[in-house]
Amino acid sequence: MDNIRIAFMGTPEFAVEILKKLHQEGVEITAVVTAPDKPAGRGQRINQSAVKEYAVANQLKVLQPTNLKDAAFVEELSSLNADLFVVVAFRMLPEIVWGMPRLGTINLHGSLLPNYRGAAPINWAIINGENETGVTTFFIEKEIDTGKIIEQAKVTIGENENVGSLYERLMKLGADLMHSTVQKIAQGNIEAIDQNTHDLSAIQPAPKIFKSDCKINFDQSVRAVHNFCRGLSPYPGAWCTIKNSSKDEVKTFKLFTTEKTSIPVSGSEITSNENGILFPCSDYYLLVTEIQQEGKRKMIFTDFLAGNSLNDLIIVD
Repeated sequence: MDNIRIAFMGTPEFAVEILKKLHQEGVEITAVVTAPDKPAGRGQRINQSAVKEYAVANQLKVLQPTNLKDAAFVEELSSLNADLFVVVAFRMLPEIVWGMPRLGTINLHGSLLPNYRGAAPINWAIINGENETGVTTFFIEKEIDTGKIIEQAKVTIGENENVGSLYERLMKLGADLMHSTVQKIAQGNIEAIDQNTHDLSAIQPAPKIFKSDCKINFDQSVRAVHNFCRGLSPYPGAWCTIKNSSKDEVKTFKLFTTEKTSIPVSGSEITSNENGILFPCSDYYLLVTEIQQEGKRKMIFTDFLAGNSLNDLIIVD
């Protein structure tokens, strides 16, 4: 690769795969910028970000600013003389940072921009029933996720695929795409495309998802409910409240529609068959084979049924 010096910015596991790819391909990494260590769990043990763990294990310089506008941090970042900043799953950068390197600052986004701008693009693509998604590299500008597109790569979303498996595939695809993008920038071989050349009227947003957003609405079609649940599986988990002798919150994980097996809904009760638990939607049943009761471990449906009677079990609004 032509000589290019980068500073890498990221925090979670998704970013590690990209950092690892660039590092192993011989890209010169002047520093890794990541979130400060913080206490986590019951024992409040100090926890390092996944990106920091990789950087430390590979003797890469680590910066952990609490304030990205802090003068000392900005001065140290500038002193690295990086040609390019590479950002993956990190905080929103101030202009004093993203405008610093001579070749710009680039980001990797888990969608085909301009569609699904926002914090949760992988979840929302599945929730909305998309058949295709992908990853995009683009230049960071003032408005979030709006900069000029450099490269994109597409994948097909499987009929029963959940966000966990799609996340893994996009992480690997994103690593290859970012490496390609860095190579092309180093060679001066890019033609970035303004996102405004796309039809922006039909784009879907991808806002951050909170627990209240994850409640299942069984008044919808089984197809819509199926998309919703797998778009939140395994995390943060789609949930509903069921009532029998007590009232419990349950999360659904592994699930299928029953359209093709033609099990139309009869009544409003939760039932079961040899394949799983059947939750009634507006047209067909949602077949759930993996479930988690509040305060308990995730379990297959037979274990759940062993401890719960489905007689008169209902969904509570």
